[in-house]
Amino acid sequence: MDANKRQRYEKIAVELTKLVGGKENIQGVAHCATRLRIVLRDNDQADLKAIEEVDLAKGVFVAGDQVQIIFGAGLVNDVYEVFAEHNNMKNMSLSDLKTVANKKMNPLQRIIKALSDVFVDIMPGILAAALLTGLSGVLGNMEIVKGNDTLYGINRLINISSGAIFGFLPLAVAYSACKRFGGRPILGIVMGCIMLSDSLANAYSAAQGTVEVTTLHIFGLGVDLVGFQGGIIVALLMGFVTAKLDLFFEKKVPEMIRLLLSPLLTTLVGALLLFTVIGPVGRGLSSGITNVLVWVTQNLGVVGYAIFSGLQQLVVITGLHHIFGAIEAQLLADTGRNFLNPLMSVAIIAQGGAVLGYLMMHRKNTKVRELCIPSFVSVLFGITEPALFGINLRYRFPIIGGCIGGALGGTVVYLTNLAAVGFGTTVLPGIALADPTGNGYVNYVIAHAVAIAGGFIMTVVLGRFMDRTPAETTETKPAGEQKDILEAIEETEKEEVLDAPEREEFFGYTQGELIAMEEVKDETFANKVLGDGIAVIPSEGKVYAPADGTIISVFDTKHAVCFRSKYGTEILIHIGVDTVNLQGKYFTAYVKDGDVVQKGQVMIAFEQEQIKKAGYDTVIPMIFTDLPDEKRIEKRKPGKIGTNQAVAAICRK
Repeated sequence: MDANKRQRYEKIAVELTKLVGGKENIQGVAHCATRLRIVLRDNDQADLKAIEEVDLAKGVFVAGDQVQIIFGAGLVNDVYEVFAEHNNMKNMSLSDLKTVANKKMNPLQRIIKALSDVFVDIMPGILAAALLTGLSGVLGNMEIVKGNDTLYGINRLINISSGAIFGFLPLAVAYSACKRFGGRPILGIVMGCIMLSDSLANAYSAAQGTVEVTTLHIFGLGVDLVGFQGGIIVALLMGFVTAKLDLFFEKKVPEMIRLLLSPLLTTLVGALLLFTVIGPVGRGLSSGITNVLVWVTQNLGVVGYAIFSGLQQLVVITGLHHIFGAIEAQLLADTGRNFLNPLMSVAIIAQGGAVLGYLMMHRKNTKVRELCIPSFVSVLFGITEPALFGINLRYRFPIIGGCIGGALGGTVVYLTNLAAVGFGTTVLPGIALADPTGNGYVNYVIAHAVAIAGGFIMTVVLGRFMDRTPAETTETKPAGEQKDILEAIEETEKEEVLDAPEREEFFGYTQGELIAMEEVKDETFANKVLGDGIAVIPSEGKVYAPADGTIISVFDTKHAVCFRSKYGTEILIHIGVDTVNLQGKYFTAYVKDGDVVQKGQVMIAFEQEQIKKAGYDTVIPMIFTDLPDEKRIEKRKPGKIGTNQAVAAICRK
């Protein structure tokens, strides 16, 4: 670095340090391909507008707990070196920076974030089950369905399908939790299978005393062989424990026997802990939560009703709400009235109101609409998991707004002496169960109207102060790594290119299964934020040049390459989802910035199996990032492809 450049960068470092609140406000600093990433003790001290005007800075935004300043590929390395040296924070990796950012969260925030992360991957299954359950409930109450063998049979299959998904939810949670905490996901699945094994007594049947439970004696402890149906807390704990065991044994077991011994020890020790420690602790925690809520409603009058309906949906997060069925049945047997049903129902609809509040605040965001609308529809049929885990918990303040709305609805339930004459269904279908005594049907509607309005209004009010929706959820401006990619492309000088032909073909850039971009399990790619294109599930660990052209940029982490064809068409080839976190591990680059390459030339090699073991999807999207309006993409139909086959073409409209 020559003296003039260093002097310029030192001036930038001094100015940036001042604008982010001084050295004492800086907790950590690192950089990626184009951005300087800074974790601050207090983000409010940063003057973002002034930072945008800093010499050489091309933009600034806050993503999660990081202030990220865009300088561009290459330049950011030099700026980082001087800035980090100025603030005595050199040699900090992105992983270290994320650790620092995580420490800014309080324990409750970390728990909520972990819960949200665990359920993001399994949301499609939860949503499918929710909608199927609602559909089955509606059809089951229709006389035409009850009286027609075919319609009845179809509805029965729908009911079985929805029940099966929820029945195996602990398995899905154990899988996702294991993946979230760094273990191999397949071991989470194994642990989930053990939790739901047919060799164990069904948890619900055991609770009702309708099956015989076998008891083993291990280390002097009595171990009941009861399954963990509905045991979401147990599944979360086991996913975490399995991940930590996997990481421990992978590190400690000698490499020559690691493949055989490490998973064996993880499963064996995990199973022992499941039945002797984790299972009892998780069940005790679950029962404690439920018993406290029931006691509150029975002893604290209107306050108890409000507390129960305000907090009931937090029990749903644990998966323990199924326990209320037995309590409701006992209430009906003893009194003939079930006050819990309407309380749970207003708690549910209030979370739906929170979803609507969040939707109203972000109504211009396509992704938010796609998530909120089906989630709210499922709420109408009494299923809140999609709303809770997809939106309300994820963005934090809607869950608070929903709980307040639920408490307001619970107050109306108490004041109107509303109850149900049955149990098992809520919200829209639940009105059929309302006790008609004392204008019960009218009171049911009023209570739900108050709850949904309360959830909606409180979410909007809280959102004005607490909404921190990350930049990557916006509709038009990609953030994070994707913003890196666009910046890298935009910053490269345009070179002279040939006149484009009427049809420009791009060939297989790897061997494997061609799929549509919409099938990629990442919102940024699936929603085409960076542009349209195709994707391949690879069968080998190599990426080839899809045409003759020039390398615009190979990312430092080697997981992505920007390429310009000889006719000027720009594309991005991105290996895997979130693989930037691997920091170049398992990737080898055979090209560098500015290289001229021929069609079929190897650009990047990667260790596919190792990346999968690390828990990452290896799908490879190819995106046309800067396609002119007058051109369109022709795509090959999904299926097996090789490197000698054309997979896409650019043509005039």
